[in-house]
Amino acid sequence: TNSHIYAAIHSADGGSVLASASTVDKEVRASLGGKSGGNKDAAALVGAEIAKRAIAAGISEVAFDRSGLAYHGRVKVLADAAREAGLKF
Repeated sequence: TNSHIYAAIHSADGGSVLASASTVDKEVRASLGGKSGGNKDAAALVGAEIAKRAIAAGISEVAFDRSGLAYHGRVKVLADAAREAGLKF
């Protein structure tokens, strides 16, 4: 959304969520320091957090589904931050 950004890692069959992160999460919101959750800085925080949570759950490789969104702006920043934090696409 314009106010928040969300990321989730689903099982291969799509039946369960294995890890998730968003600007609505308490930890991420605290890192934002009261700033908007709908900008590139917030996307970078969510990308790093989803990678951290995925690696903690034993997941190191994922397929990236943009849900039809163009690969630029916040979507690109989120993916780049997740890659930098160790998640492989």
